Amino acid sequence: MEIKIGISDIPREVTIESDEDADVIEADLRESLSKSDGLFKVTDAKGRTVLVPTRSLGYLDLGQPNQRQVGFGRA
Repeated sequence: MEIKIGISDIPREVTIESDEDADVIEADLRESLSKSDGLFKVTDAKGRTVLVPTRSLGYLDLGQPNQRQVGFGRA
């Protein structure tokens, strides 16, 4: 799943490819936002961890859970 994170005062969004389910990521985000000094944590498909302070979080775009298939044949 592709996750796009918009961070305030940064012109480009951060794009992460993650194996986690969208519901799990959303629950983690909600938990992070409920804390006064929350820190949103997400791990990408290669095992790298990205930490974003919730006070600078602009938006979170959860992409499609399945990758689009490339090619002209039928599945």
